[in-house]
Parts: sequence; C-alpha cells; structure tokens
Amino acid sequence: MSDAAHSITPPADGVAVTALEELQGRYDRLQSLYHVSDVIHSTLDPQQVLGLIMSEAVRMMRASSGSVVLVNPTNEFLEIQASHGLPLTGEQLKLKLGEGITGWVARKGKPARIGDVRLDPRYIAAKQNVLSELAVPLEVDGEVRGVLNVDSERLNAFTEADEQLLKSFATQAARVIKNTWLYEQNRRKARLFESLCNVGQIINSTLNLDDALQVITREACELMEAKMCSLQLIDESREWLDLRASYGAGEAYIKKPRLNLTDSLLGTVVRRKKPLQVKNVQVASHYQQVETARREGLVSMLSVPLVYRGGVIGTLSIYTSIPYIFSNEEIQILAALAEMSGIAIEKARLYERLVDVEEEIRQNEKLSAIGLLAAEVAHEIRNPLTVMKMLYHSLNLTFPPSDPRNRDVQIMGEKMDLLNRIVEQILDFARTTEPQFQPTDVNHVLEDLGLLIRHKLTNHNIRWVKKFDASLAKVMADPMQLEQVFLNLTLNAVEAMPNGGELSIQTRNVKSPSGLQVAIQFKDTGDGMTEDQCKGVFTSLLRTTKRKGTGLGLAIVAKIIETHSGRIRVRSKLGKGTTFTIILPAA
Repeated sequence: MSDAAHSITPPADGVAVTALEELQGRYDRLQSLYHVSDVIHSTLDPQQVLGLIMSEAVRMMRASSGSVVLVNPTNEFLEIQASHGLPLTGEQLKLKLGEGITGWVARKGKPARIGDVRLDPRYIAAKQNVLSELAVPLEVDGEVRGVLNVDSERLNAFTEADEQLLKSFATQAARVIKNTWLYEQNRRKARLFESLCNVGQIINSTLNLDDALQVITREACELMEAKMCSLQLIDESREWLDLRASYGAGEAYIKKPRLNLTDSLLGTVVRRKKPLQVKNVQVASHYQQVETARREGLVSMLSVPLVYRGGVIGTLSIYTSIPYIFSNEEIQILAALAEMSGIAIEKARLYERLVDVEEEIRQNEKLSAIGLLAAEVAHEIRNPLTVMKMLYHSLNLTFPPSDPRNRDVQIMGEKMDLLNRIVEQILDFARTTEPQFQPTDVNHVLEDLGLLIRHKLTNHNIRWVKKFDASLAKVMADPMQLEQVFLNLTLNAVEAMPNGGELSIQTRNVKSPSGLQVAIQFKDTGDGMTEDQCKGVFTSLLRTTKRKGTGLGLAIVAKIIETHSGRIRVRSKLGKGTTFTIILPAA
C-alpha cells in the first residue's frame, strides 16, 4: 500500500454528526411542510391552518413566538390573524403600513432578518425580552397581503436557512388566505344573490309608492349590512333630488336640505349614470352635508343610480359607520337592487295612475247614469205635459183683454211651452254619442282591461280566470264603449265579492240561424240576486239591486249593447253568484 493511500483518513466524528443533523433538519422541515399542506387540503377552517403554520414555524426555528399579520383592506392597518406564544396585549397590536419591522416588510415586500432588535429603530415590541426577529412578506397573486414573522429571546437566532423555511411557510399561508378569500367571496356572493332574489319579490309585491320606497331602503340596508340607507327621487323640474325614504337615518339627516342636481355629489351619480363610493364623507370636501354625516355617524358611502328604461329617476345610497371599501360584487348587487327598485317605483306610480283613472271612469259613469236618469225623468214628465197642453188648448179659454184671467191663461201657456223646451233639452243632452263602429277583437279588449283591473282583483283577493277562444270572430263595435261595458260588469262583480272569490270571463263563437255570433260571459261567485232583482236589473234607472252605489251602471251597459245590435242576459242565484252573458253579431 502506498504512502498516499495511508494518507487518506476517515471524516472526523464531529463532521459526521453535523451532516447528520443537517440531514435530519431538512427532513423535519419537509415533514413539517408536508403536514401543513395535508391540513390545508383537509379543512376549510383558515384559522386552524394558520395556527398550525405558526406553531410549526416557531417549533422548527426554536423561536419564542410568531404571528401571521394581514393587511386590513378597509383601514389598511396590519392586524394579527394568528399567533403562537404572544401575550394577549401582543395579539391586539395594530400597525400602520411602514410602522415597525413588520410594517416595513409589508410596505417594501422584502424579508428582514434582525440579529439584535435593540439596535434597530424600526422595532416595536409585541412581547418582552425579544432580541431577534425574522419577518418575510406574505404575497397573494403577486401582491403583499401580510407578513409572517417569528421572534426569539436569543441574539442572532435565525439563519438564512430559517429565512428560506419561513418563506416556504409564507407560501403555504398565502395559499390558505387565497382559498379562504375565494371561499368567502363566493359564499358572500351566493348569500347576496339569494337575498337579492328575496328582496326583489318583496319589493315587487308592494303597490303603494310610499310603502315601496320604505321597503326598498329597509331591504337595501339589511342586505348590505349598512348603518343607513336613503332613497332620493328627482322632482318634476328635474333640478332637485328630494329625500323620499330612509332607513336608519336620524333627525339631522331627514331634515337636511334638498340637493341640487348640478352641484351635488349625488347629482354626479344621476348625471353620469354610474355608481359612486366615498371612503369617508366626514372629510370629503365635495360632500355637501359633512356636519350632518358627523352627527349621524356616517362614514363610507356607496350611491347607485335608480334607472328605469334608460333614464335616471333618483339615487339609492348606503352608508357604513366605519371606513369601508365596497367590493365590485357589492356594487353590482346594489346596482341590481336599484334596477329592481326603479321598476318597482314606476310600477307603483303606474298603479296609482290606474287607480286615478278607475276613479275617473267611475265618475264619468255616474255622470252618464245621471244623464240617462234625467232622460227617463224627462220622458216621464213629457207624457203628462203633452196631455195637459192638449187639454189646455181644447178648453179654448178666451177672456177679454181687460179681464185679469186673460193674462193668467197666457202665463199658463207660456210656462207649459217652457217646460216642454226644458224636457226636450234634457233629452237632447242625454242622448249618447253615436258609437264609432269598426272590426273589433273582443279578446284584445278584454286583455287590455286585464291590465287595468288585475291589481284591484289582487287587492280584493279575487282570482281571475280567462277562457278566451283563440279563434273568436271579430265584431263590429266601438272598442271604447265595449271596454266601458266590460269594466262595469267587472267592477260590479268585485263589489258582489267583498270577501274574495273567482271571476271567470269566457269568450266563444256561437252559431245561430241569423249567422255567427260572439258570446262574452262574466261569471262571479258573489252574493247573487233574487229572481225579481234579475228581472229589473236592466230596465229601470230609478231602482237599484245593489246594497251600495247608484245601481245605474247596468242600465248603461244594456243601452250600449242595444246600440251594438246585441243583447245581454243575466242568471243569478242568491248566495251562489251571478252570470252575465253578452251576445254580439260577428262582423
């Protein structure tokens, strides 16, 4: 054996031990990372995983404490999300970006390994007796969202290998945070959209305008978990925004001045037709009611336009009590709610107009009925008046001019002529305008009527059953007068069913010896009428079969149907309901 061969010596025991310890350390680090990764994929509880990451980091690096610190997107403070070994006071510590070693790492996005924190002016203590610190940034999708740090009561406690290991733990923590945020966003989206559907049903079931506005503000406030919600509508001059409803508002906000569309912040929402959010209205120079906001405790604001058919009719605004940044999903949710609200508001306005139109139709019906009543009275007066005139002239009462009775006879003749002219004028005035006949689709007239009466039927708990013949022949008629007939019969049916019921309207073709005819049937489940009432229901304007009202409408119905060369009949049984059937000749 050569001398060279004898010169080779085995490694010293200390070197072998060091290599073994290093190998064991690497194995422990990999085992720890595998354990954390396994937990990540087996639970949805982020606090459990972050707590495990922190305890493993502290154990592997022989640290005394550690924490996961996240940036709060609302106030941009660094807040401890999970910790190990920190006292309660340390867990409650909050830092601004750039403040302390943790804040520096969060702002710069670089790791910091401090061998002696006493020599570093950036250090802010979260625990006593700490001498060294290691902190690495926690990045999610390339953006720093927090910091992972460990502390030790030993000087120069952390090595470059520890820094690499903590970065690996930070990668695991970032994965947890990303998954948690995604899960929370999806959960919140699902809850918001579910609530939005429920809110839409509530809003659209309200017909009174003021009630609808109150429902909108209440549901928006609860849906967005806001402190207060307000709804402002543009006035008729389109120069001002008026507060029409609010939820959670105090006296100061309710009594604030109206806003001008030109120079107000909410006017900007109207003009641009886009949502607008303000992080803190208490310090915003362009917010006009700063003092009101301070008294009411209003901080962040999100306002969206109320849009209907492409035009803005107002704004819907929510306020929080703390600084808050609204996410895109929250903006979209409130905008969708505002769109529903715009439809609901216009529907409520339309319903109010329908109620006004219905009342106007009722008044016109009364005037028409009074005209017919006057005509019947005049007709009844004219008959005896004609007899009186005939008798007067047959008596041939003549007296000398000097006789006072001569003047009396003249006055009697003049007054009878005057009465006759008055009667003729009443009859002329009461004669209705001749109908404007044209080929008319009865089904179409009834469908249009449905738009007018459907809310009234709903409010009176009356179910409307339509049985329209799709092949129904057209009739020669005046559509307006036919609609008056159908509306009158419908309103009479509603009054006959004070506790609700069913109104069935059916159309069909009827063959007869005289040719094709169209039948329209109105059938209700109301109080019904006696046989005597049915006999006189169309014939006299001076009697009524109704408990309330004038009872004149059916006489008008009969008169209109008569001018259309049609006929109407009624079948009724007391307590069982009434059926009106109209027969009109086909065109």
